[in-house]
Amino acid sequence: MKSVLKIAVVDDHELFREGLKFLLEQQMENCEIKEAGNGKDLMTLLSDWYADIVLMDIEMPVMNGIESSKEVCKKYPNTKIIALSMHANENYYSEMINAGAKAFLLKNSKFEEVQQAIEAVINDNSFFSTEILESIFKNLSHKYNNKSDLTQREIEILYNICKGLSNHEIANQLCISKRTVDKHRENLLLKTQSKNTASLVVYAIKHHIFEV
Repeated sequence: MKSVLKIAVVDDHELFREGLKFLLEQQMENCEIKEAGNGKDLMTLLSDWYADIVLMDIEMPVMNGIESSKEVCKKYPNTKIIALSMHANENYYSEMINAGAKAFLLKNSKFEEVQQAIEAVINDNSFFSTEILESIFKNLSHKYNNKSDLTQREIEILYNICKGLSNHEIANQLCISKRTVDKHRENLLLKTQSKNTASLVVYAIKHHIFEV
């Protein structure tokens, strides 16, 4: 029998919470959904109920999503956090990633993206909604602040991956072969312990390799 997936929806807007809870219950099998109006209420909820996933609003009164995420990750390290935001605000990305969030969704995302984000974090991957990725690609600065063991060439490859370019496009951009890009990408995934492009974006932001 498939185990029940336990999901907490945390948002200070009751109508949004109830709507998301309804969709989750209608569209997903074997799930148990509970709600909290802010981070403080969430911590009370988690004191006697385990959540596999927390869909976390960022801007909330009493205890916001950033502080809440830090507390959840500290006390319940196996709980996966998906950040929810009304706007594609670059200032939140680094803070929420450092707080422990693995995925980012805009509140106007299609429910299909909510499902994709849940599936991604369950499998220890990262996920960004399409609009957020596009915002990151658009505003990513070509200024390197490498605090990792990546080579200069790997940094250049990573920059172009984070900009949304394909391996073929990166090869043309850097005047190298696609096979070389493929190899560098493979090395990047291994070095950063990433599984997909979204995970590489998370790594780059978390380690402040580029300015966003």
